[in-house]
Amino acid sequence: MAKTESKMVELGSISPGFTLPSPIDNKTYSYEDCRGDKATVVIFMCNHCPFVIHIAEGLSLFSKDWMAKGVNFIGINSNNVETHPDDSPEKMVETAKNWNLTFPYLFDESQEVAKSFGGACTPDFFVYGKDDKLIYRGQFDPSRPGNGVDVTGESLAQALDTYVKEGKILTDQKPSLGCNIKWK
Repeated sequence: MAKTESKMVELGSISPGFTLPSPIDNKTYSYEDCRGDKATVVIFMCNHCPFVIHIAEGLSLFSKDWMAKGVNFIGINSNNVETHPDDSPEKMVETAKNWNLTFPYLFDESQEVAKSFGGACTPDFFVYGKDDKLIYRGQFDPSRPGNGVDVTGESLAQALDTYVKEGKILTDQKPSLGCNIKWK
């Protein structure tokens, strides 16, 4: 597993948007369809990455809590399924069910969406404010497989709290660390 950090795209960047299919419900979703009233979290993730698996249960609970507060979540799998068949759309259906995901989990077969966002690793978090400007990019929390730190979502929660409650952007942002996106 190649450890890769987020690229830390420039804050204030406008969401590039997308339209992608969901293998879970066989619908197509655009960024606009998934926008939250208060903020939108875009997560580049996949089924097989140990870093994503490590936070999966915590992410599921975290997203449900924040979705009730007007923050929507979107998962995007951009991995090359020819080299990593565990990330296939069929396996995404199983993963969404097993992880109790309540947000859209979309498939970026061309990898163009990951490139347009500046996605680098799984998991990689991008948070956009009401004006679709980037307010956070980085880690869910400091927990990593095997480091003994509990999965809490504290880094993402702090960024969302700062923006939703105070209308400010958190200045202390740390990159996510995970497996590199499996490029074609």
